[in-house]
Amino acid sequence: MSAKATVRKAGNVAIVDLAGRIVLGDGSGVVRDTIKDLVGSGQKNILLNLKDVTYLDSAGLGEIVGSYATVTNLGGDVRLLHAQGKVKELLTITKLYTVFIAYDDEATALKAMSAGAAKA
Repeated sequence: MSAKATVRKAGNVAIVDLAGRIVLGDGSGVVRDTIKDLVGSGQKNILLNLKDVTYLDSAGLGEIVGSYATVTNLGGDVRLLHAQGKVKELLTITKLYTVFIAYDDEATALKAMSAGAAKA
């Protein structure tokens, strides 16, 4: 299954539902292009939903890290939702779980991100 990204809004947070294989080529490009479009439209609070991501390679991981750097440098926030299985394992092995704030529950993530945005 090739990568897919669907964007939905919840208040001031853009939720990017990622699905499929986020790998070198089309998969990592989907992440990059989606984040670029969101940032270009002024969106600064982004929640990456990884629930339906079946595989993540180093290129896909690099795009997620690059997205995080881009958005945070612009004063925004990127957080992760539903990292599981091999994706969670990769984030743990690379110690990137210490960089990202991650959630297992969407309502909790949105509440925390909305509260954080209100303080900014």
